[in-house]
This record gives sequence, structure tokens and C-alpha cells, in this order.
Amino acid sequence: MAKPSSDAATASATRKNKADPGWKYCHSLVEGDTNTIVCNFCGKITKGGITRAKQHLIGKSGNVAACKKTPPNTKCGTKKGPMDKFCKNPENAINRRKMEMLRQMNIRESMDKNEVLKVHQHIARFWYQAGLSFNLITLKSFENMVAAIGQYGPHLPIPSYHDIRVPLLKKEVEYTENLMKGHREQWVKYGCTIMSDAWTDRKQRCIINFLINSQAGTMFLKSVDGSDFVKTGEKLFELLDAIVEEVGEENVVQVVTDNGSNYVLAGKLLEEKRKHIYWTPCAAHCIDLMLEDIGKLPLIRKTIRRAINLVGFIYAHSSTLSLLRNFTNKRELVRHAITRFATSYLTLERLHKEKANIRKMFTSDEWTLNKLSKEPKGKEAAKVVLMPSFWNSVVYTLKVMAPLVKVLRLVDGERKPAMGYIYEAMDKAKETIMKSFNNNESKYKDVFEIIDKRWNCQLHRPLHAAAHFLNPEFFYDNTDLEFDFEVTNGLFECIKKLIPQFDVQQKILTELHLYKIGADHFGSDFAMAQRKTHSPKYWWRMFGSQTPNLQKLAIKILSLTCSASGCERNWSVFEQIHSKKRNKLEHKRLHDLVFVKYNQQLKQRYNARDEIDPISLNDIDVCNEWLVGEMDQDDDNDAGNDLVFEDDDALNWATVYQASGVGECRMYTRRKKQKTSVAAAQTSKKQAMVVGSSSRKQKAVQENDEDLDVEENIDVESEEEEIMVNFEASDGEEGEGDAPLPYDNNEDDY
Repeated sequence: MAKPSSDAATASATRKNKADPGWKYCHSLVEGDTNTIVCNFCGKITKGGITRAKQHLIGKSGNVAACKKTPPNTKCGTKKGPMDKFCKNPENAINRRKMEMLRQMNIRESMDKNEVLKVHQHIARFWYQAGLSFNLITLKSFENMVAAIGQYGPHLPIPSYHDIRVPLLKKEVEYTENLMKGHREQWVKYGCTIMSDAWTDRKQRCIINFLINSQAGTMFLKSVDGSDFVKTGEKLFELLDAIVEEVGEENVVQVVTDNGSNYVLAGKLLEEKRKHIYWTPCAAHCIDLMLEDIGKLPLIRKTIRRAINLVGFIYAHSSTLSLLRNFTNKRELVRHAITRFATSYLTLERLHKEKANIRKMFTSDEWTLNKLSKEPKGKEAAKVVLMPSFWNSVVYTLKVMAPLVKVLRLVDGERKPAMGYIYEAMDKAKETIMKSFNNNESKYKDVFEIIDKRWNCQLHRPLHAAAHFLNPEFFYDNTDLEFDFEVTNGLFECIKKLIPQFDVQQKILTELHLYKIGADHFGSDFAMAQRKTHSPKYWWRMFGSQTPNLQKLAIKILSLTCSASGCERNWSVFEQIHSKKRNKLEHKRLHDLVFVKYNQQLKQRYNARDEIDPISLNDIDVCNEWLVGEMDQDDDNDAGNDLVFEDDDALNWATVYQASGVGECRMYTRRKKQKTSVAAAQTSKKQAMVVGSSSRKQKAVQENDEDLDVEENIDVESEEEEIMVNFEASDGEEGEGDAPLPYDNNEDDY
């Protein structure tokens, strides 16, 4: 076969090269020569083919000067024009930036450090003027924004006030809705939970939030302005029923709200109308109420009140606060919050950790020279700190509350559903409390009565029982669970309510027998080994294929949430958006902003979750180990035996307490002296009347005297209680305002 001539090959290469769009802006110096190119704008001759010519046109070459006569709409690096087809669009630039983060800095980037610093300074100036938080610089959306702006180049038009307020917000809402499509698919497949709670904004509008939780995570659905109506049970029922209708009754498994009487009524009405939907009280709210009831026990109530007043006294004066920070190495105490009773536990926990430093503070020379140490409230604070019985009571309270706070944190999380763990968690909490007191029932009897009362009326629910039965980690370890009437009855009730088809119910009961005996895959070595290492729903996906109907039911139940805490976390998003400077937002725009911000955050959080690992309950078992032994059963003065100096066995804090004199009776006030003199006069008068009286009258007078003594004792105690309660800023420090509230980033919300 004859070879083509060289002229024909050159012509073919020329035609192929001429197809490049760069030839629109340049031409060959000699016809047919594609190596030597002339620029149509400046006439510059370049060698190296069309590629080098395009580098000259767009100014991208390191050794070829950019064309200075190119029209403004042609140059890719400055204005948009025909040569932009050689550039990446913003979306591709963002993806390309991820790959470029791994490469080494080139020479041009190294030479442009000053230009980069100028740009960074403009970004920082915007940050400072807007008063933005520094950690916002780590947002992925900010990185994408900078990449898109850099790809566009100079002369980017800034969006107007109207653009960012209306059309761009509308587009972002549509973008967020597309992100949430996967959620709606999961609703249909495995069901979902509707969560609801109310919130009051700065304009005193009552905003009722509705969120949906499913296997795909939590989604903020909508909010309703409830300012125009009374939140009765019937009205809340109408709102919940409308949300169920919007989501689809067949897709809803349960509705979770708090334990308010209006929500309880709304839940009952909803269950009457929707026969296949459960209403479940929020488990986090129930446990918080347990802690609140426990806090009403006399000893614990007195301990918490003393701790709160002590912390309040320290933070009410700048001098005491400065002393505290010096002795604790700037570690703050936790101040009590009204909304959540678990903050009382956090207050006591931090006080106990800083016990040694606080004791040293109130026995230091700095405190002795402080004028507050001479005032009644300062003396009362020092008395509490040096009192061994106070620290013993703190340890007792922590032993009681710590396991329950662990359970509260467990059910309050949203990264892993805790429905299959709440039964076992409560049992472990009670066992830990018993172990902490060496099974001395007298020390926890009242506490267990409170726990059982709340459990039986609020947390003992069919869904919780069914989830406990279907959790393989506990079912196969507890051989008696199969015969537990409450658990099995809850499972059968869930089958009847959630599976309306009778034939499917029968199939589930048949498949349930295979699960009980551990047949086939259920009893394999793989399944047995992964009961404790994988989450329950993941375990059912892996090994439940032989029982498809039971598998679907198990995944549906084990994927449910047991608390409505997601609604409360949404309050902080509302607070960030509806701040003092932005309190005129109308409800629709406020809803859109929250919908965008909260859902995108939830999506990122869900993508970073750990789906495989199960929830560990070991933390509940060991949460009191650091307290065990600090207050033994037969030693009620253990805190007094703490040594002041580690190398001195002779001096302990009980001795310091006695020597300090802070526990001595205080001098009577003028009002108290008057009361005492009146009481003495009445006593002497009665004694005079006794002279010459019969024995019957003498007995009556003695009884009256005893009553008077009791009244005097009560009066003295009431005055001490009054001083205890009024741990406020005294008049000793004029011009000192209240210290700011410390925010401890190392603590959870509770």
C-alpha cells in the first residue's frame, strides 16, 4: 500500500490544527505554517504554535507577555469574553481547588505573596466590621465562595440588598429542598418521627417548630407562628394532624413532644384519630423531670441551694471572681440555669473538682484582707466552703445524679438513635446508684421511688419495649427477656399497631421464632461477634434477610428517636438569626433562613456520623467510679478528713473548720435582740404566774414554755435560711457590676 505524501500529511495536520478556536484571534505568518503565529490585535509574532499564541492572548505564560491591545471583553483573566471557553466554571473551580490543595506551591504563587496578603486583609477587615465569629472562617461554604470569586476575576458585580434578601434566598431554599430529597425517600421506606416544640422569640411571638427524624437524619420541616391563638390541646392536635397529613399518615410511626398537659391531650386525640401512630413523650424531658423531682429531696435541695448561692456570691463580686480565677488557673465554675435542672449537677460537679482550690481561696491571706470576708454574706460563704458536711452532701448528690445525667446525654444525642438502649440504660443507672452506696437501700430508696414513678407513667412505652426486645446485643445476653411480659407485650402491641395487614402480622410472628432461637444467619459466628460491635439497625440489615418482614419492622423501630431535643437545638438557630439587631424579620423570611441554615447543618452533621458503631453503655457503669470511696457508708465525715497539705498528716479540713470559727453562732441583730427580750419577758411573766398555782397549771405553763422554745428555734433557723438564700452582691463593693456569665465550652447543653 502506497504511503501518503508529506504534503498531504502536512495539509491534514494543518486542517486539524486550524480547528482550534484560538485561530479566531490570530493567523499564520506564512500560509500553511502553523508554528509562527501573528496576533490579530497587537501584531506580535510568537513561535510555538497556536498554544503559545493563546497563552499570549490570555496572559497565562511565564515567558510570553500578555497582549495589551486585546479588547476588554476578550481577555480571560479580567473580563468575560470568547476566550472564557478555555477557563473552568466556578463549580469546576471549586472541585479543582480540592485537588490543588495537595500540590506544591509554584513560582508564581510564591511571588504573589504580597497580593495574597492584601486580599486577606480585605477579608479580615470585612470580618471585623461585621463582628463575625472567627470560627466562621472554617466553613466550607466560605471556601467555596472565595474559589468562585477568584475564578470569576475582577469586576464581579456585588449582589444588591434586594437580591440577597429575596431571589437568592428563594434559590437557596430550593437548593436545600433538593438536599432533603433523600429524607423523603426514607420516610416512605422505613417511616419517620414528627417532633414538635414551641419557642418564644424576642418579639414575644410563639414559634412552634416541626422537625422530622428518620434514617436519613433530622430535617426541619416548618415553623408556625402561634401568637394568634391559645396553645390548647385541641389546637395543638389540629397542627400535629395537619403535619401528619402533609408527611403522609402511612409514613409516620410516632409523634414526640414534651410532657406538657396540652401536648399530652393533643397526643391522645391524635392516637384516637390515627390508629397506627404512636404519641411518645420526650425521653430527655422525662429524665430532666426525674432530676428535678430528685432535687426536691430535702438534703439534695439544701445542697444545691447552697452551691448555687455560693457560685452566685463569687460571681457577684469582681474581687472574689479574680481570686477564684487565680486559684483555679482561670477555670470557671458552672452557673445554674433555670431551663434545665441538669445544670445543677454540672454546678456541683465543677465545685467538687475545684474543691481543694476553693478551700485554699477562702483560707488565703487575700481573702482575709478582703472586706467581704468581714460581712455576714462573706462569712456565710466561707462557712459553706469549710463545712465538711457540705462536701459530703455534694458527693452524695453526685452519686445519685451522675448516672441519670449520663442517660440524659444518651437520649439527647441525635447522631445515633437511642430507642433500643433506653431500657438497658435506665437499668444500668439504677445498678450504678446501688453500687455507689454499697447496696444500702436507705440511701437511695426515695430516689428509686421517684425514678420508678416517672418511668411507669411516662417512659414505659410499647415502642421502647419492642426496641429493647429487637436489640440483639441485649436479647441474646438476657435469656429471661423472652419471658418478660412487659417487653413481649410491648412488641406484640407494636406489631398490631404498625402492621395493619393480618397476613403480614402472621409472617412476622413466624419469623420471630427464628430470631428467638438464633436460627441460620442469626446464630452464625459473624452475627454473634457483631452484636456488640455494630449498631442494631446495621446488624438487622446484615443478618435479617432471611426474615424480610421482621427485618423491616426491626429497622423501622430501631431507627426511631426517643426525644424531641432537635427542636430545642433549633432555638439556638432562631436566636442567631433573630437577634437584637434583626428582630424585625417577618415570619416567612425567618422561616426560610432557619430552613436553609439548620437543614444544611444537619446534613453536614449526618454525613459525618458513625452509623456502624453502637452506643456504649459502659460510661454509665463507670461514671461514679471517681466518687466511690469518697463517702463510705459508715463514715459521714470523710470530707473533713481531707488533708490540707499532702505531706502533713496532722492537719485536716475538719480541724481548719473548727479553728476558723466560721461555724460559731453569729451576733444577734437589733431585731433579733428585741425578739429575744420579748420572749424573755413573756417567760418571766409566765414563771411568776406559776407561783401559788396548782400542779395542773404548772404542767400547762411548762407545755407553753416548750412551745415557745420551739418557736424560737424555728425563728433562728428561718433567719439562717434567709441569709443562705440572699447570697447576693452586698454594699461592700460600690461601683462593681455583676461579672459576666461564664460559658464553659467543655460542657454539654445539660
